[in-house]
Amino acid sequence: MSEEIHQLSITRHIAAPPDKVWQVMTQRFSEWWCPTPWRAEIDNVEWCSGGRFDTTMYGPDGEVVPGRGVLLEVTPGRRMVFTDAMDRDWQPQGPFMIGIIELAAEGDGTRYTASSRHWTQEAMVQHDQMGFTEGWSAVADQLARLAEAG
Repeated sequence: MSEEIHQLSITRHIAAPPDKVWQVMTQRFSEWWCPTPWRAEIDNVEWCSGGRFDTTMYGPDGEVVPGRGVLLEVTPGRRMVFTDAMDRDWQPQGPFMIGIIELAAEGDGTRYTASSRHWTQEAMVQHDQMGFTEGWSAVADQLARLAEAG
């Protein structure tokens, strides 16, 4: 029996090697994680599988959006998988998605692919209507600028 995957994805070529992109992803996280004029703060991120993934995003009109979750997989230089379905104390939360960011060497640079998987078609459509493509593309562009700047 095959289950349908409710997934949205974007991809981008970044003119920097995967190790550089990973370094920027993990060490300069708050500089690229959400599209400007929003900004992100790291509350507690543990860069390991099973680690905390707690951030807060701040909007230009005073919006405050806390995100509490877990890094399900961290493969340095290649992949991070996170979810908001539970917090690090394994307390269930109203799940919205599983996020997957993958890096692969491509020529002299990196193929960056970011995907968001949802439990239902309705949640995927909601995320799409919230501006998934525009928002996650802006974030990828921000990451690329930082990684390509050296």
